[in-house]
Amino acid sequence: MINYLPLIVDFFIKNTNFMGQLQRIMIKISIDAKGIEGTVKQIQNAIGGTIEERWGEYTLAVDSKIAKGSIRFITFDWGVNLLEYDITFFDDITIEMDASNFNPIHFTYCLEGDCSHRFGYQTDEQIKKLEQFQSVIITSKDGGYNYFYFPKGKKLAINVIQITRKQFLKKRLNNVDQLNKKLYEVFLDTDHENTFSYFGAYNLKMADKISALRKVKTKGMIRIMQIEGMVYHILSMHLLQYNRATNNKNLKTTLLRSELKIVRNISKMILNEVSKDYSLDMLCRESGLSQSKLQEGFKVLYARTVTEYIRHVRLEEARDFIRNTDMNISQVVYSIGFSSRSYFSKIFKNKYKISPSDFREHILSRVSA
Repeated sequence: MINYLPLIVDFFIKNTNFMGQLQRIMIKISIDAKGIEGTVKQIQNAIGGTIEERWGEYTLAVDSKIAKGSIRFITFDWGVNLLEYDITFFDDITIEMDASNFNPIHFTYCLEGDCSHRFGYQTDEQIKKLEQFQSVIITSKDGGYNYFYFPKGKKLAINVIQITRKQFLKKRLNNVDQLNKKLYEVFLDTDHENTFSYFGAYNLKMADKISALRKVKTKGMIRIMQIEGMVYHILSMHLLQYNRATNNKNLKTTLLRSELKIVRNISKMILNEVSKDYSLDMLCRESGLSQSKLQEGFKVLYARTVTEYIRHVRLEEARDFIRNTDMNISQVVYSIGFSSRSYFSKIFKNKYKISPSDFREHILSRVSA
């Protein structure tokens, strides 16, 4: 009789990491919490880290073998929650969310990276990818499950606005009957009898708004109020995009997603260096796009031509200089890249309905008062 025991022992000696590697193929986190706070605490139990609270803003900071980064959440009135991932997972992660106790509508946007989703009744072949810059709306039915899949080794910046329907509909100002009929039914489905999913087109305007949300520097009560206002703005962008899509009113463009990202990068460059002497030819060389594609991209993303966008950001910068610095009007004109004070005064008044000089006087009178 052949003794196989030495062979088995030798295999495990030579492959001491085999079982550990097998266990690290996929980490599953089961969530059955009754709210957003419990959800993050259950994630914390699985990946580690510490939770800190400041003025109602909670942040899970983690630096472990499983993940590095942060997850923050804020609960607002009327059933609105903000959940933001800024994290890299070192293993493939599956989050299984039981919708029996907490089943909001998820308005999700991937600013960086991507993730995937399926409902509990679906198979792995029906997993759908939430791509970068895509607006996605998801909700499960009562007693159902949401499965979210997060890839390992990829930086994730994900914005999720969660709406608890019964609480949200109590707010007097909510005219949900103005929504598209299908989405209206989703909001009124307070007994959670149906699933719903919408995987929308790419929306880079939303990327700019979410980026601004992540850069809010104020503190205390003002910070929370500012964040809440921006959350509602982002929520409205999700809803408007869904309405446009179902009414076949999405902006048509021949540009690829990669080309729209280039246009967005050009706009950020202009925003960061407003005084630079830009020309359409120079921006085309910088971007590698033709003039027609560059103009189309700016019209799709910002509803402006390239020239109109440059003028817009310069005037916004000028307004901030006048409001927040001691520079005189001539210095402001030079700082934003204009050479003619009279031309600047004309377009400033056209935009803000007040001359730069009168605006400065108004600011100074408020300070002295």
